[in-house]
Amino acid sequence: MDVSVVVPTLNGREQLGACLDALAANAPAAEVVVVNGPSADGTSGMVRDRDDVDVLVEIDERNINVARNAGLDRASGDVIAFVDYSLAVEDGWFTALREGIAAVPTDGDHRGGVTGPTHRQLRAGVTTENEEVREIRGREVRYFNGGNVAFRREAIEGIDGFDEYLRTGGARDAAHRLAGLDYEVAWRSGMCVRREIEADGGRKERDWRWRYRSLAYRLVKNYGFRPGVVYRLLRHAGTDAVEGLRGVASGDRSPSSWLASGRDVVRGGFRGAAEGFLARLRDRDPRRNPSGWSRRTDRAVTVDDRRG
Repeated sequence: MDVSVVVPTLNGREQLGACLDALAANAPAAEVVVVNGPSADGTSGMVRDRDDVDVLVEIDERNINVARNAGLDRASGDVIAFVDYSLAVEDGWFTALREGIAAVPTDGDHRGGVTGPTHRQLRAGVTTENEEVREIRGREVRYFNGGNVAFRREAIEGIDGFDEYLRTGGARDAAHRLAGLDYEVAWRSGMCVRREIEADGGRKERDWRWRYRSLAYRLVKNYGFRPGVVYRLLRHAGTDAVEGLRGVASGDRSPSSWLASGRDVVRGGFRGAAEGFLARLRDRDPRRNPSGWSRRTDRAVTVDDRRG
């Protein structure tokens, strides 16, 4: 099988270099496609100076799902992997990927893809992840890290790539749609990637409006307005509200910050639900992707293709 690895990046020159070094060491047979957003840190020049990148695609949008689809545009393999620029594949990653894709599922589903854990380096040691599976309206949804996953081409094209409406949550949306078409994303513990993060855990302030806009959008788009969808939204909001109140009680957050986050949750949830309903009407096919890969051809600003 021929494997293409798509690496989306945005202002991450040093981390991207480490990611590409790891791919060169552990997956030398793979085709590498770097998709560079509007970076301003010299990423383009660094990539052009390397001889282990087959294609450099420049885009002008700061959207990870646009970048993923732009890489899918240029990848030539029958297996398409996506690796985040901030991650480094570990020894055995490529073997686990190939074995996972080649294995035949035992549950009647089609083998659509394979994913694995992320090892996070902390001062106190190393943390890792476990497989995450949920059953939603009779579907067994197998979630995956969008920065460490590989698909058979027929599977990723079958769901029409990633939904470019979403700024966040694109991988989880794709997991719902793969399950809807009976594609299985298998878990391989040997398909490991590594992230070294700062002592503070790399914690970032959450964008609550987009978090709930994305959550409501993908649930309503994929399942419609159903009691179970409303319940999931309220359950998520309730859990986050309680966590926020604990932060207020401990002095880590102010009451005004908690109230502002609550307003963002409500506004984002309502807008995402409305737009998810419209998206469901626009694409009644099970792939549920009205803003997908096949909908446009103008993502790339420039392409540096070194393949013969």
